[in-house]
Amino acid sequence: MKSILITGGSRGIGYAMTNLFLANDYQVYATYNRTKDSLFELQKTLPDPTNLIPLPVELSNKSEIDLLFSKIEQPLDVLINNASIAENKLFDQITEADWDKIQATNLKAYFLLAQKVYPGMVKQKSGCIINISSIWGVTGAACEVHYSTMKAGIIGLTKALAKELAPCNVRVNAIAPGVIDTDMLNDYSSAEIKKLIREIPLLRLGKPEEIAQTALFLAEQEYITGEVINVNGGLWI
Repeated sequence: MKSILITGGSRGIGYAMTNLFLANDYQVYATYNRTKDSLFELQKTLPDPTNLIPLPVELSNKSEIDLLFSKIEQPLDVLINNASIAENKLFDQITEADWDKIQATNLKAYFLLAQKVYPGMVKQKSGCIINISSIWGVTGAACEVHYSTMKAGIIGLTKALAKELAPCNVRVNAIAPGVIDTDMLNDYSSAEIKKLIREIPLLRLGKPEEIAQTALFLAEQEYITGEVINVNGGLWI
C-alpha cells in the first residue's frame, strides 16, 4: 500500500483528496489545524481505520512540522502540499505581519515539507510531490498581492525542484485551481460569486473533487514532472 501525506486534509480540496486517495488504497496521513471532526468521522466509516491517520499541526511553525514527521513512517510515496490561508486586502493595507503570516503557511511550509520527504524519496528512487498553487499564482489577483505572490512562488519551487529531483525518479508538479466551491469563498458576497461565474467559460464553480481527481492522476502518471495543471473551467484562457 502506498502512503501519502495531505496537508489541510480536513476540509475543502484537502478533504476531497483524502477521500479519493483512501478509495484508491492509499494509507493517508491527513493534517488538520482547527477543523478535525470530519477526519475522525471519516475514519469511523473505513473498513480499516488505520488507513487514515489524522495529525494536528500548525504549519507556520517549523518545530511542529518536525514533530509531525516524528509520527509519520517514511519514506512516503506522495506528498501533497495543500494547506493554505487567504486574505483580501488592498496592497497599501498589507502589513509586514500579514505578509509574513501568508508566507509562512503558503510557501515556507511547502519548502519545509518538501525538504522532509526529499531524503527518503531520493533514497528509494521514487516519489511524487504535488503542490497546490492557484489561478492567482498564474495571473495575479487584485487585493490579494501577498496571496498571489506566494502562490506564484509555489510554481517556481515546483519547476526548480522538479529539475533537481528528476534524475532520482522523483516527480514534482503543481495544480493551479480556479474558483472552487469551498469555504475559501466565504468572504465573497453572492453577487461577487455570480460575477465570477459569468467570467468562467464553463459557467460554474469548480468542485473540490475535480482537483482531487487531478491530484490522483499526477500521483499515478509517472512521466509528468515540472508541470502546472490549470483546473479552472477555462477562466482567463
